[in-house]
Amino acid sequence: MRFFKEKIPPKKRHNALTYPRLHVGCGTEAIPEWCNIDIQKLPGVDIVMDVTQEFSFSDIEFIYCEHFIEHLRFDHCLRFLSSCFEALSEGGVMRLSTPNLDWVYLTHFAVESADREEKITNTFMLNRAFYAWGHQFLYSREVLTEVLLSIGFSKITEHEYGSSDIPQLRGLERHERYGATPELPDVLIVEATKVGNVKDFQPANEKILNKAREEFLNMLDWNIE
Repeated sequence: MRFFKEKIPPKKRHNALTYPRLHVGCGTEAIPEWCNIDIQKLPGVDIVMDVTQEFSFSDIEFIYCEHFIEHLRFDHCLRFLSSCFEALSEGGVMRLSTPNLDWVYLTHFAVESADREEKITNTFMLNRAFYAWGHQFLYSREVLTEVLLSIGFSKITEHEYGSSDIPQLRGLERHERYGATPELPDVLIVEATKVGNVKDFQPANEKILNKAREEFLNMLDWNIE
């Protein structure tokens, strides 16, 4: 059973002959030789599209999103990632870069501090990380991995900023860094590969979505989709 049974009909289908590599949520950081997609018509944007409502592609080789999925509602992100899985060809790879919740928590709030002013500042800093810049949901490594596995990706690897075993996926990151360490990266960078007999594929389960509903989504004033 897929996360979202009812798909919004696509306006137009694009295949890999035209757009083999998609850079989704590119903003002003368009990548040459990629199809750059954003919800706004900014310089360098090839296709203006709300990817939470449509994702009209097929036979795609690579999909890349940098600091994008944290701007989506959790349920909308699941729908988007599921659409990406379907758009990829067998063996296709999706590379995601998103803020690391572990880093945000450990660097933005000193729990054991006795300094009143530091605690006040830290409180605002931590809330800023969640709500500023249009953020909707920050991911831990565990949740991001579980989401990708539940959607159907069977091979998930972690990578450092700008690094990849795949030449086409090296040096893509543009976002500024914030004093991270190898032990505590400020961003989670993963590559998820669509492996196996795609025609016979069934997602593992809806465990992560049910958990999200129980612990998070049902408490929000959202029309959960």
